[in-house]
Amino acid sequence: MTHLPPPAEELRLLDTELRQLDARRALLLARRAWLITALRPPVAPPLPPPPVRRPETTAPRVQNVLLVLGGALLTIAAIAFTLVSWGRMGIAGRALVLGAVTLAALGSPVLLLRHRLRSTAEAVAGLGLALTVLDVYALHEVALPDTNGLGYAAIASALLAALWTAYGLALGGTRRPTGEPATPARLTLRLPLPTALAAAQLPLILWAAAADAGAPAMTAALLVTAALDTAVALRVPVRSVCLVATVGAYGLGGWGSFAAGWLSWTATGPSAVARAAALLLFAAAIALAAAWRLPDTNGAAWVASAGGLLTVVALGGVPRSSLPGEWTVPGYLVCGVALVAAVRTRIPEPMRRGLALAAASVQAVAVVWALPPVAVALLGPVAWLGRAWTGAPSTAREAVTTDGVPWPPYAATAPLVLVVVATVLAVAVRGTQWRPRATIGASALVWAAELVLPAALDIPYWAGMSAQGLTVVAALAYVARSAEPRLVPFLLALVSSVSLACLSLAAEGTTLGVLAALTVLFAAVSGRSRLAPVAALTYATALACAVGASLGWQPQYIALLVLLVPVVAALLAARLVGSPARVPVEVTGAVAGLLAVGLAVPDPPLLALVLALCAVIAAGTAVREDRRPAGYAATALFVLAAWVRLACWGVGSVEAYTLPVTVPALLVGVFGRRKDPLTSSWTAYGAGLSVTLVPSLLTAWIDPDWPRPLLLGVAALAVTLVGARHRLRAPLVLGGGMLALDALHELAPYLVQMAGALPRWVPPALAGLVLLALGATYEQRIRDARRVRDVLGRMR
Repeated sequence: MTHLPPPAEELRLLDTELRQLDARRALLLARRAWLITALRPPVAPPLPPPPVRRPETTAPRVQNVLLVLGGALLTIAAIAFTLVSWGRMGIAGRALVLGAVTLAALGSPVLLLRHRLRSTAEAVAGLGLALTVLDVYALHEVALPDTNGLGYAAIASALLAALWTAYGLALGGTRRPTGEPATPARLTLRLPLPTALAAAQLPLILWAAAADAGAPAMTAALLVTAALDTAVALRVPVRSVCLVATVGAYGLGGWGSFAAGWLSWTATGPSAVARAAALLLFAAAIALAAAWRLPDTNGAAWVASAGGLLTVVALGGVPRSSLPGEWTVPGYLVCGVALVAAVRTRIPEPMRRGLALAAASVQAVAVVWALPPVAVALLGPVAWLGRAWTGAPSTAREAVTTDGVPWPPYAATAPLVLVVVATVLAVAVRGTQWRPRATIGASALVWAAELVLPAALDIPYWAGMSAQGLTVVAALAYVARSAEPRLVPFLLALVSSVSLACLSLAAEGTTLGVLAALTVLFAAVSGRSRLAPVAALTYATALACAVGASLGWQPQYIALLVLLVPVVAALLAARLVGSPARVPVEVTGAVAGLLAVGLAVPDPPLLALVLALCAVIAAGTAVREDRRPAGYAATALFVLAAWVRLACWGVGSVEAYTLPVTVPALLVGVFGRRKDPLTSSWTAYGAGLSVTLVPSLLTAWIDPDWPRPLLLGVAALAVTLVGARHRLRAPLVLGGGMLALDALHELAPYLVQMAGALPRWVPPALAGLVLLALGATYEQRIRDARRVRDVLGRMR
């Protein structure tokens, strides 16, 4: 019989079977989903949208291009009809065709504007305007062929300008001010009024050309037309009309102003000068009126500046024809200065700035004109450096024009020009910001005027020298009495003194007197400027050279006199502690010392003396705490002096040249180690010992005698023993090395003889024995070497 479990057990078994079935079903479902995914074809990524082709231009632009091209083609066709097919028709037919086409072209824009087709109306109106020009040309060819072409063109252009203006006004050309949109009820044409204004530029110019009126009438026509353009630009609010008027005003006004200026410059008689002046004043009035009304402040300032310059050219050219040539620039300068008074009147601020700029420009040009004689007066005396004491010239102009330097023409009034500009700077400039600069400029201009005045007046040589000397004295007196340092007056005095010193080279006595006076003057103001002591020492050096040359001394003896300057510089620098002038004074003294050395080069014994004296001066400077480095220069100078003296004595021993270096160097090393015990022996004694030992060793190796090697060996042994006694590394290493090399040099001949007497197998055998011995005692040798290294390392 079948065994049936209890109900509870059977329920448990059924639940277990169901759970297993659920787990198996979930596994099969997951496997089925993976298989479906694997068998499904890959999905392609979405394609980007196709690019949208954008138009390369806008519709209004295409429209304008088409209309302009169509109007141009129609105009060309009308021109071809007029020029080619005109003769095939009768007078009535010709008039009928051109009149009908012209009226149609001019009337069509009215209808087109009503249908709000402005662009098309502008194109057709342009065709109509071109047809009116063809009508005028046809009328001349048929009815008036014998009339003057330029005169007819002048009348025709005036009539066309009037006709086009009326046409533009009839179509509402002025109803839209600048910046305001047109009303929707009525559109206007923009082309007729600017075209009419462009045509209005021609009548007066063509009339002047037809009448053959000459340059003044043509210039007047240009300026009148420019005046009309200026009025239109300032009063008519239409943008396109303003643009055409502005271009015409600037173009024709500039052309007319240049022509009027040329007429003024080339005028020879009073009437011609008056006509040119009237034209220039008319141009200036146009510019000033425009500047008064212009809303743009910067533009108004520039236009007012142009008006001021034209006024100066007009008024300054009037006296030019009746005065000598040297008064031309002063005449224009006076007119430029008069503008400064106009600046202070009650005019708008932009015009005030423009007139001030014009006045400054005129004065700047006048100063530039006066610079060539100033340059000659300043640089011309330099030529006396190559012609010293050849004789004083008779006049101041001859003194500055040596070696063929020409005196600039029309330079007689250059001092007046400089003084006038300086006066304007001193009086007119009152602002706190520009006042110091104006004062400096005025001082420089007055100085330049004084510098060129003697040559300009061609006064005697001694008078010119006196005037320039007084300038130096006055400038230095101002520097001495000022509460604050004055750099500019001092520089002007310095430049004048250099020119004065060069001028004084013409005569011997003058040179000595001027250099002595300059030395005293700059020494007197040495406390007011850092450059004054330098200038005093420089002139003292020149004075020393001049005194020596005056006494007939050779250059090497003059060097002893020049050495007084470094002595004075060293003493003066000792008193200028903390002063900015201290370093320049010391540098000047050093340069004077180098000059003394250069002068003494031809005489070696005296050169040694000069070098020794320079060394003494440097040593005296090194006594001061803050000038210790000068001791190195003193040592070097002493060594050089010793070398030069030994060379003069014919000494050929190298130790005679090296020991004077070694002894001071070792003394410096001893002093340095006492001051700083941590100083290395290489730093203290290495350089001093090497200077003598190395050259002596090189000399001993090529010396066939025995005393030098013996003495070198004794000296090296002594240095080695001193190094061992005081445990100093540098003397021990240098002395021991030199001793070994010296011994090797002495034993070298015997070693060579012994090597020649021994069999050839002995050296290799000895080398092998040495290697075996070293290998056998390797460890002991390493220990000994370390012990020696430690001993040397403990040395200082």
